[in-house]
Amino acid sequence: MNMDLMYDETEPTSTRYVGFVGSYGRFDLAILQTNHFYGKKLVICLQTNRCAILDQSEAEHAPYIQEVFQLRSEEEAEELSNFLSHNI
Repeated sequence: MNMDLMYDETEPTSTRYVGFVGSYGRFDLAILQTNHFYGKKLVICLQTNRCAILDQSEAEHAPYIQEVFQLRSEEEAEELSNFLSHNI
């Protein structure tokens, strides 16, 4: 098998697990902070296994949040975007 290893690093991370129910949906998230993503946070939806590497401005952009987490409605995306913009 021909494989070029690009990186193999181990580092400590900080992980926050958050679950909340809003007006439009329930969210169970893991938010990881690491130096590997240059100040961005890795946000994982534990229900769908979808994830995104986000900074503050990306978290505030509800259409992007809707696309990356494949949310059903704009309202659901606004709700998650609002939470993330205040919590990452």
